[in-house]
Parts: sequence; C-alpha cells; structure tokens
Amino acid sequence: MKPRILLVEDDHTTAAFLAAAAEALPATVDTVGSRAAARAQAANIAYSLWLVDAHLPDGDGASLLAELRGLGLSTPAIAHTAAREGEVHQVLHDAGFDAVLVKPLAASALRSAVAAALARPRPPRVAEPRSPHGNGPVRAASALAWDDASALRALSGERAHVDALRELFLSELPTMRAVVAAAARSGDRAALRDALHRLRASCGFVGAARLELAVAALQNAPDPLQALSRFDEAAQELLPPS
Repeated sequence: MKPRILLVEDDHTTAAFLAAAAEALPATVDTVGSRAAARAQAANIAYSLWLVDAHLPDGDGASLLAELRGLGLSTPAIAHTAAREGEVHQVLHDAGFDAVLVKPLAASALRSAVAAALARPRPPRVAEPRSPHGNGPVRAASALAWDDASALRALSGERAHVDALRELFLSELPTMRAVVAAAARSGDRAALRDALHRLRASCGFVGAARLELAVAALQNAPDPLQALSRFDEAAQELLPPS
C-alpha cells in the first residue's frame, strides 16, 4: 500500500508543489491549512508521515507536534519552513521533528527526506535550498523576473507543472500584494511578517526570482515603507496588464 501523508500548509502554491512532489513517491497526500484541521485529521487517521509547516495561521508547527505527541501518536514528522534562521531550525529540532526542510527546495530533495523518514528513524537535519545563482549575493537588478531554469530544476524538468503552479501563484498574487502593502503602511509588523513568510516560499517554487529578492529585502528592512516600492514594482512586473 502507498504511504498516506498529512501535509499541513496554508499557502496554496506551496501546498500544490509539496503535494505533487510527495505523490510522485508514490504516496497519497491529504492537505490541510491550519493547526486545528491538522489535529483533527491526525487524531482520526493513521498516517505514515506528517509534513508540517512551521508557521500556521492558528499556531505553530512545534506546538502542533507537541500536542499530537501528547495524544500518544508517534507518527514520523518533518517540518518545512521558509525561515533561514538557525534558531528557528533549532526550535523545530527540539520539538522532535525528524527533519527540517527549508523552502523552496527541489522536489527530489523533498522525496529524499520523506523516503528517509519513512524508512527509519533519523536525527534531525536541515535540508537547505540550493541557489541557482551560485554562492554569491544576487542583486535584484540582475535577477530574472521568471527564472525558468530554477523552477524547472525544482519540478524535475516538468514544464507543465511549472506553468500550472505559476498560474495558481499569479491568481493569488494581487491579493497577497494588497495584504503586504496594507500591513507595511499600517505598521502591522505581525501581519507583514506572516504574508512575506508565505510569499517568499511561493516565489522560490515558481522561479519568481526578482520578487523573491524584493520580499527578502522587505523582510529585513528596518523601515518597511522604504522597501515597499521595490516589492510593488517586482510584483507588478509579473502581473498581466490590467
């Protein structure tokens, strides 16, 4: 029988990528977008593996895992996060995740981690994403609006999958753009952090290189309003003329 996996991810583009990558193992994947829904599913269905986003709209992945372990469930669990900070990874390690995956990542890297977790217990590790631009810093001006090579590598060369994910990404981008702008202008740092966290992973999966760099700059800007114009220009560049 194919393993059955619970994927916990609230961003639709990221969820579509992760689900497709895991299903190619092959595996059956159920997707939910919140901590509450994940708890209900995990408590009532015997899964082979949980794939849990570290940051959810109604809580965090570490607390969710602690809650499920408190129910006596010992299902292997992998965390996935767009955060690069070592302290975030350490929290996930300490929570008991078998591995930590950093988004965006290639489909092959996800399948490798899932197969390893299903095969045997493993010590926690971090699977870092590979940059298609090498080890040096990349400036927004030199980054591609659409990095086809990066997106194709992530999706094992499947052009149809890249196109489908980009269509989903672009359908949600106007809303995400408005949320980011409103949060930056109102000074709502929590809402801004949440929106950028989701958007950065999606950009990586679809190869929106220039927008991904603008998102990163906005995440790290002391004054978000100063970096908002570059973000807005990068988002507008990807959208069809109105």
